[in-house]
Amino acid sequence: MQRDLEIDLLRAFVAVAQHRNFTLAAGVLGRTQSAISIQIKRLEEIVGLRLFERSNKAVSITSQGETLLGDANRILQLNDEALSRLREPDADGLVRIGTPDDYATYLLPQVLSEFSTAYPRVQIEVDCDNGADLLRQLDQGKLDLVIAAHPTQNNAGEFIRREPLHWVAAANFYANPDEPVPLVMYPNGCVCRNIALDALNDAEKPWRIAYTTRSIAVIHNAVAAGSGVAVSETSTIQPGFEILDGRDGFPVLQDIVISLHRREGQLTPAVTLAADYIGQGLKAS
Repeated sequence: MQRDLEIDLLRAFVAVAQHRNFTLAAGVLGRTQSAISIQIKRLEEIVGLRLFERSNKAVSITSQGETLLGDANRILQLNDEALSRLREPDADGLVRIGTPDDYATYLLPQVLSEFSTAYPRVQIEVDCDNGADLLRQLDQGKLDLVIAAHPTQNNAGEFIRREPLHWVAAANFYANPDEPVPLVMYPNGCVCRNIALDALNDAEKPWRIAYTTRSIAVIHNAVAAGSGVAVSETSTIQPGFEILDGRDGFPVLQDIVISLHRREGQLTPAVTLAADYIGQGLKAS
């Protein structure tokens, strides 16, 4: 007999997969840890597969769980979109979104295009800057939503996804071991920049800033031209770039998390719809 995947069970599954922790997932969903464990067990019974490996120290997702995760995110996104369209079919107004340039270039276009198709009367305005400055504008009421990167130990905002960081360079780039490595970086205030420089200092690898810009396109062009080494999330690495992690003294970098921040106070229906749509869309992408 065909059995259906239940939305509540999938939501619990996605939360555990994102946080790799039953207690954190329970906190996000407003449930107890035992309730989340029961839901995961029920889902595993429905699919007839083990989705997580559990130990006293960690929770890891199985290969079967990874296969389900993408579909689960898409199912949840469709579920939330259907409910939103029924509740707010004629939503309109302006939504001001702040995001770093790389997310505006690589992560948001498809999500925002689909949102605009679903809610054509909502106007989207996107402002690109580093996360610290965008969060200040959010506090000042100049933005409605901000998508920002944080170190993994920072729980600010609503967790969207985890992103590995990598050192990248042109395929023909040569790092002279007798000279400080030239870096192509975002300006001060960028979380990825701070993580990268701290890692180089801890590894006692000399460095210098060769190029600073807020534009991901300029960073990629500079790296492609051989101006230096950059730090990129997995989702923004250009084809043809080489990953240098663990080579030539480049230390392995810690992951970051991408979070969604909402303006304090009463939000318009359009802003709430956009926030929910973006959150689910970036999880599924």
